[in-house]
Amino acid sequence: MASEDQLSGNAAYRQYLPDLTTPRFTTMRTQDAHEYAKAFKEGGVPPWLHGLYLHWQKLFQEPFKGITNDGRVRPDLFRLQDEGMPIDAIVSAANTLLSQLTPSQHALLTHHIDSPEWRTWSNPEFLLSPKGLRLDELPAPTRTAALSLLQTTLSRKLRLSHRRHAHQRFLGNPRQRSPGILKEASYNLVLFGHPFPQPSPGGFSFYGHHLCLNIFLHRTQVVIAPWFTGAEPNLIDDPAAPHAGTRILQTEERLGLRLMQALVGRGGEAMRRRVQVYEAMRDEEVMPRGRWNHDDQRHLCGAYRDNRVVPYEGVVVGEMEEGEKELVRGILREFLLYLPERARGVRMGEVERWFGETYFCWIGGFGEEDAFYYRIQSPVVIVEFDHHSGVFLTNEEPAKFHIHTLLRMPNGGDYGMALRPLIPGIEQEYLWEGKKE
Repeated sequence: MASEDQLSGNAAYRQYLPDLTTPRFTTMRTQDAHEYAKAFKEGGVPPWLHGLYLHWQKLFQEPFKGITNDGRVRPDLFRLQDEGMPIDAIVSAANTLLSQLTPSQHALLTHHIDSPEWRTWSNPEFLLSPKGLRLDELPAPTRTAALSLLQTTLSRKLRLSHRRHAHQRFLGNPRQRSPGILKEASYNLVLFGHPFPQPSPGGFSFYGHHLCLNIFLHRTQVVIAPWFTGAEPNLIDDPAAPHAGTRILQTEERLGLRLMQALVGRGGEAMRRRVQVYEAMRDEEVMPRGRWNHDDQRHLCGAYRDNRVVPYEGVVVGEMEEGEKELVRGILREFLLYLPERARGVRMGEVERWFGETYFCWIGGFGEEDAFYYRIQSPVVIVEFDHHSGVFLTNEEPAKFHIHTLLRMPNGGDYGMALRPLIPGIEQEYLWEGKKE
């Protein structure tokens, strides 16, 4: 999902740096996360994002169903299995964190395993759902314990990707934007089902600007879905900045473009018409209402879209040539990089078994400099990649230096929901065997 390139020279994004003397940025610089969110909720600015926030609140009132391709949840797609997760170490890390908290912090951090708050994550910089504990408000030892929980759970290759934190810090640099809102540790952590008493399930949510992870655990099995990862810009080009030269999300970008070019190169105009569902990244005359919005842009499966109907589009992976299928595998392996190696291998096997019903579609151009969107979708996984226009930067058109990616497990797979009914319940009988006074 991420790699490091040592690059020289200024990135293309620098021509779109905003005017930091405007009220938006001068006000942000004086606010903390809670003041910033309060002003947004009460003032409704920007109106398009506030409108989306109100829409999210309506979506949240729906009971969870799961994303589908036709409105019907398909049963029996997921099963309980051993995926080799170090559950004892994860429980120990959670207990270490909890041992450092005050009673009020403990109450804020922990929620019931079936709490609807699983679904209230979001990726804007606004702290719209202030549940759990915010890492940048914790003392360093407690923050370290919180990060240790994630590091114990995630892939050894990734381990939460401090590079993503580095991009957050770079964006919030005092010379750039808002040091009080966009810190390296400006993320919230929430535990569900603590203390993960075996064999009962547990999990946690870690969310903030451009990084949201929802992790469900049962015994040695893990679900990391939904998740969201983004960057604006996706390159730290300041030689004086921490992690200078870091660039993320380019592997997904490169493999997706290679796949589209390979398909069109082999199948010509007929293939292009099948794969490329829209030629322009935004075309209000062609796209149906709601297919694009200011914030999700082309994404369909972002925050609060837990029950969305997303019809299949594009071409079936099972019909592709082997080299093209290998590119699909490469994309999916990259999107599954949060999973530890054994769990990732199991998940890849599940995904590949559905290549006969896995669709790849494309929006935008497919030249080397073109911005684009693509989606891979099957009954058991959805991944989306999108180049965005500016939020903090001023580019009005999508550009390669602002990227959003996400992964969903449709048909109830998100948040481990499809697994929960399969988990055996605890013994229900109870008998008082003491003496009656």
